[in-house]
Amino acid sequence: MTSPLDVTTQGTVQVWTITLPEVGNAITDPAVIAAFEQAVDAANRDTAVCAIVLTGAGKIFSAGGNVKDMADGRGMFGLDAIDQRRAYIDGIQRIPRALGRLEVPLIAAVNGAAIGAGCDLAMMCDIRIASERASFAESFVQLGLIPGDGGTWFLPRAVGYARAAELTFTGDRIDASTALEWGLVSRVVPHDDLLTEARALAERIAVNPPHALRMAKRLLQESISGSLESTLAMAAAMQPLAHHDSEHQRRIAKWRTT
Repeated sequence: MTSPLDVTTQGTVQVWTITLPEVGNAITDPAVIAAFEQAVDAANRDTAVCAIVLTGAGKIFSAGGNVKDMADGRGMFGLDAIDQRRAYIDGIQRIPRALGRLEVPLIAAVNGAAIGAGCDLAMMCDIRIASERASFAESFVQLGLIPGDGGTWFLPRAVGYARAAELTFTGDRIDASTALEWGLVSRVVPHDDLLTEARALAERIAVNPPHALRMAKRLLQESISGSLESTLAMAAAMQPLAHHDSEHQRRIAKWRTT
């Protein structure tokens, strides 16, 4: 059976591709959720992996929830309110938890529409590069819903509270150039160059020592919600590990006096 998340490895870079274009690369199916968890855990165990690119197959990055299942009341969408609460916790919310523990830098290569939970999925990545054909919408309110997958946590950290409020309260879709202006993405590139550009950025990251990259990412994550003191304390604990890593010793050797 083909995995809903295809993982390919070239050197120290992986590319993760959501392979469900027939349902808009929706991420609410249990198999997709489990595939993300497995990919995260495997990357964390493999210290040779230094950077990851996430994209979607076909024309859409991710439509988020499977709206057809929602309309038909299938799966978690057919449960009563009490059971549905548990289904969110044990279902879609496992993806932000998994990506939150991913030690490796993650780049979203947004190849098309990123809608609802698909927009939030892009926000869960460390860096976002958009095709000129990409678009973004925090569209939950237009269906009478709220972001159930952590969007209200991720989006303000990407674009600030006011921009996040505008996107969340209107549900409006913005194009790639607006996303760039608002800081939602780092750059916009020609559609046919998207994966090439994303891989090139991943390679620029991956030339650095893997343990230093993983510790640097953890410090950045701490800085989002932790205090200056907690970040400094973590840096003081991590830096000696970096100093004593063989890769640091190799790279600093050219400055040694004879």
